[in-house]
Amino acid sequence: MSAIPLSDCEIVITRTFDAPPSLVFRTWTEPEHVKRWWLPPGFTSGGCEIDLRVGGMFRMNMLSPDGESYPCEGFYEEISPPERLVYQGMQDNRHACGSGLPPYGRVIVTFVEQGAGTRLTIRAQLQSPEACAEADAAGFGTSWNASLAGLADYIAASLKASG
Repeated sequence: MSAIPLSDCEIVITRTFDAPPSLVFRTWTEPEHVKRWWLPPGFTSGGCEIDLRVGGMFRMNMLSPDGESYPCEGFYEEISPPERLVYQGMQDNRHACGSGLPPYGRVIVTFVEQGAGTRLTIRAQLQSPEACAEADAAGFGTSWNASLAGLADYIAASLKASG
């Protein structure tokens, strides 16, 4: 696996969660949790596989309301629980990506303790300004914000159930 050269194009998304970094990190890295929230609005999960180790693969299949499959695939470059994940999207052109891994892109996710909660930051670095525009047009920011709202709801429900 080689590093993909990137441009100066970066999309940054942040959100604060009412949960500790260890819980937010776990819901981000365990398939049984990920498949419940990592979806754009109207999509369903077609399965999720995570091999959480450097060089390990991430696979999430998102199914659109019209039944089209949108695979999100990548591999982990760095794993520092519960503070940081770095992964890279696969080198293919199947889709520009909504709520997922941009093809040819690198994603850095940080989980920073903020009081009793977590400030999560997603930094998606893309290969070119054109790839950035494509991801934006495909709803990368909008879809991620909706998915993160779903993550917040999922965490709140999990805390309530355990509580």
